[in-house]
Amino acid sequence: MDDDYGLWDVLVSMFWFMLLVAWIWMIIAILTDIFRDRSLSGGSKALWALFIVLIPWLGALVYIFARGDSMNERNHQAALDQQAQMRAYVGTSGSNVADELRGLAELRDSGVLSPEEYERAKAKVLA
Repeated sequence: MDDDYGLWDVLVSMFWFMLLVAWIWMIIAILTDIFRDRSLSGGSKALWALFIVLIPWLGALVYIFARGDSMNERNHQAALDQQAQMRAYVGTSGSNVADELRGLAELRDSGVLSPEEYERAKAKVLA
């Protein structure tokens, strides 16, 4: 009996393992899309999920052919929404600090704040 496990066997095992990981990832992505879709009713979501869980190969293929385009659109829209939220957050937090520093500089230039008070206020804003 030959129990030698050569390089080729390791590579083949790695290939099949990566296919399994890709398969699990695809099933999770499909199930996530089913429950994220607002156009499907609860019963439709349950039927799709049941189809995917009970007959995974056929269910995944049918779902991708039937709803693949809308799945792509939802993923694209989710990415755009996330990007807009990030830009709004970065823009809001960055402009507030800049506006406060500009306001402090105007108060210092008009003589309302002394240079020492300006430096203390600036350090507080930047902290």
